[in-house]
Amino acid sequence: MRIFLAQEFHDITGPVDYFLLKPWMIFCAVAATLLVIGLTIWLIKWWRNRPVIGPTPRERALDLLARIETEIDKLTPYQFSIKVSDILRRYVTEQYQLPVTRQTSVEFLNMLAATSFSGDEQSLLTDFLNRCDLIKFARYDATREDSRLLLNEANRFVKGGVLEPA
Repeated sequence: MRIFLAQEFHDITGPVDYFLLKPWMIFCAVAATLLVIGLTIWLIKWWRNRPVIGPTPRERALDLLARIETEIDKLTPYQFSIKVSDILRRYVTEQYQLPVTRQTSVEFLNMLAATSFSGDEQSLLTDFLNRCDLIKFARYDATREDSRLLLNEANRFVKGGVLEPA
């Protein structure tokens, strides 16, 4: 019988790392993912809070005047003058930051002297407000032609106050 010499036994070694990715690769991937998530959240918030560019006061007023023109035959001159007056007063309030909606026509016309309105604009506005006051408060017996004249004056004022040749 042959005696086998005891083979040398090696000591137990630690576990072998079979993970193929390096720690710096994992760090970069996590950082890139967080960056993409953060950028996505920022873009969504920016998209929701972006300034909405709406129509200018002039565009809004011209649109409302065009709409009300279709109602000129349906409304009485009294109702029509109230609506056109409201549109023009709202336009002046929004465009020039003047408190027209809280003033009487006389108060506003007195204030016009201290503003930057041209003479044509002042005369158009004065004529318009006087006609509206006649229809609304003096119960002037207005016709559809008076309503058309009010609408034309309002349109001319909103478009820039240019008087048309007579």
